[in-house]
Amino acid sequence: MTARSETPGTRDKILIAAATMLGEDPTARLSVRAVAARAQVSTGSLRHFFPTQRALVDTVIAGLYDVDLPDDPIDDRTRTPSERLVAGLQLFLAQVGAGDQARQHWGALYEAYVASPPSDDEAVTYLALERLGRRRIERWLTVLVDEGAIGPGGIEQRARFLATVLDGLVTRRALPPDALQLDGETETLRLAVHAVTTAWTVAPTPGG
Repeated sequence: MTARSETPGTRDKILIAAATMLGEDPTARLSVRAVAARAQVSTGSLRHFFPTQRALVDTVIAGLYDVDLPDDPIDDRTRTPSERLVAGLQLFLAQVGAGDQARQHWGALYEAYVASPPSDDEAVTYLALERLGRRRIERWLTVLVDEGAIGPGGIEQRARFLATVLDGLVTRRALPPDALQLDGETETLRLAVHAVTTAWTVAPTPGG
């Protein structure tokens, strides 16, 4: 009986290559040609599994979303619901770092998406990563709703609001720091979490 090979198949090699590229550089262009080269497969082979660049990026991002965070703070029932959500949001900021690391992160985002109009490949990658972040926040909010810790409804709107707050704090980290910056950052997150866990009103839909 022949032992089963543990060598990844072509599709898995493609996904591993694309995920690795994003891990090394969140602004990486996941173009068909670049990913195929990294995976050491032909562009024809890649397009067999992923006919479009959008299909490739969405599959990679979906896979990253399904990866459980180690010690996800939303599962820490020793904290209050608000503390758990704040701790989760702080994970996003920890990935950015502070000081030179934060400036390099923001600078890379600026060069890729702001300094000049992004290509279609770059725009697809950015929007997919943005969705990944929002879906993680939506999951946290859903956990709290299911527990009865916060009111139902408006999950997508609340997640978008919290993601916008994070965008502002990421930019702030790239600017010259002051002595109270990190304390102020935590307070900002607490205020944002308070807004979405206590008095959030779901806006009526047009024509509703």
